Amino acid sequence: MRLALIFLIMAATLARADEVSVAAAADLTYCLPAINAAFEKANPGVKVKTTFGSSGNFFAQIKSGAPFDVFLSADIQYPLALEKAGMAGDAQVYAKGRLALWTMNAGLDVSKGLAMLSGTEVKRVAIANPDHAPYGRAAKAALTHEGLWDAVSPKLVYGENIAQTAQFAQTGNADAGLVALSLVMAPSMAGKGHYFEIPADEYPAIDQAAVVTRAGSGKGLAEAYVAYLKSSEARKILEQFGFQLPK
Repeated sequence: MRLALIFLIMAATLARADEVSVAAAADLTYCLPAINAAFEKANPGVKVKTTFGSSGNFFAQIKSGAPFDVFLSADIQYPLALEKAGMAGDAQVYAKGRLALWTMNAGLDVSKGLAMLSGTEVKRVAIANPDHAPYGRAAKAALTHEGLWDAVSPKLVYGENIAQTAQFAQTGNADAGLVALSLVMAPSMAGKGHYFEIPADEYPAIDQAAVVTRAGSGKGLAEAYVAYLKSSEARKILEQFGFQLPK
């Protein structure tokens, strides 16, 4: 009985050795599966287990001991804070996010940019929660930059993360949304609604960073995964989904 238990423990350990657990920002919802598939193909027998959500929430969970091996944040400040606290390795920028105004309503003219949101025909506008979602902070900054925050803020509905924000706009729970360009450029979203990319000078740069957490420390697979994000194959996929690439 004891020997059987030892074998079960060993089997579980070996399975974990062939798996990397990734906490990923929600703007990677459509993009990351393609990267993971390419990584798994290049590393036969390896499995990438991914959980998507808001960067701020993942930061809090990892600080509390959540056993993610890798953290892909949409805001570099979270990985840097973990690094400073000795809870992760070096933060490495893997991409820069871009913000887009998106609507499913053909009667709305997104070419007007953010000014469209102040019109009476727009009743509800979805943005990610600025308290913990980087794209939410970017959306608030862009609206403030254009002098529209006071006019638009009463119309706002908040998504827990940027994927939920896009869902609000897609389902009609909001007339329009300020979302990640990577979500509306996904092949599965082709022909759904129309969007306008917000000029990058209207909001702070969305520097996205990868980090190996304390849980993944010493796990070669976690290090290999983060390194793979800099490969030509991964960079090509990121670019296809609308991300800007670090030089």
